[in-house]
Amino acid sequence: MPIVANTGLPSFARLRDSGQEVLTRERASAQDIRELHIGLLNLMPDAALEATERQFLRLVGSCNRIAQFYVHPFTVAGVPRGGPAKAHVTKFYKPFAQIREEGLDALIITGANPIEADLTAEPFWQSLVEVMTWARAEVCSTLYSCLATHAALQQYHGIYREKLPSKRWGVYEHRVTGTDHPLLLNINTRFHGPHSHVYDMPRSGFEAAGTTVLADSPEAGVYLAVSEDQFRSVYFQGHPEYDINSLFKEFKREVGRFVSGVHKAFPPFPQHYFAADAETILRAYIKQLHAALATGRQPPELPEAELEPLLDNTWTDTGKALINNWLGLVYQLTHPERRRPFMDHINPEDPLGLR
Repeated sequence: MPIVANTGLPSFARLRDSGQEVLTRERASAQDIRELHIGLLNLMPDAALEATERQFLRLVGSCNRIAQFYVHPFTVAGVPRGGPAKAHVTKFYKPFAQIREEGLDALIITGANPIEADLTAEPFWQSLVEVMTWARAEVCSTLYSCLATHAALQQYHGIYREKLPSKRWGVYEHRVTGTDHPLLLNINTRFHGPHSHVYDMPRSGFEAAGTTVLADSPEAGVYLAVSEDQFRSVYFQGHPEYDINSLFKEFKREVGRFVSGVHKAFPPFPQHYFAADAETILRAYIKQLHAALATGRQPPELPEAELEPLLDNTWTDTGKALINNWLGLVYQLTHPERRRPFMDHINPEDPLGLR
């Protein structure tokens, strides 16, 4: 069922222009269909703010549950904002106080750009903890992405992430763990998924926190896990929301930092992302770039027009299926007349009845 354009958020128009069905508020009000209200705590920096917003809206809007999906984006104090991004947040995002007052059926907390080695030193830490603590008590299920996963495991289980020797980024093959969990319904036993992080929570950390790992990779580590109750907290360390060119944009930024002298070495390619013909083009570009820098000439531009048609997306179908399964469970466990999710017959320690 389609997502509802419940505000003037520009991402709704962008999604509609790309072919995704988006209901107007007027059309939605004329339909007698159940509503689900999902919060989106967007912690991403200015450059990725609207892209991340669209990516998660697209996944939610792809759900096949018979419901109208209202997504309520918000952010918290401590995330630096400036220029157009600050204006965007001011105009289209709700304050957390309003989110808390109105309630939610489910919540998505995005990753963030890690600045500090100690998560508690991040300027948004206390505000993030406030949201997570409220959600643990009042929201049916919270989906944590990347840094948010690390934050929740540290705050509530005392398990700390580890700094990787180098950035882990690319598209990796994962396997489901064999557990018969509803989140894995219709998921291939092997699937691809993007990762992009400099800190990692190893499988041993997830297991020490009492979570169940649902999918991981021998090369990239844990992709998906759930809390001990099997549903209230869903932890992604990978990025099912990424667009086909998300890693390419990251790569372009890293190339720019090398050209400007911020980095001393040309960045490594995201693993398993560029096809052989794309890598051939890139190696020719790197040779030209080094020659230009060595002789003081103007560096050549990254050949985006040649590279982008060679990119492949091998993960979005799985991402849509996982989010579809998650929202289907939220639909089953929330009450249609009120946002407080757990009714008398629901055991909050085992909401899915798996034990």
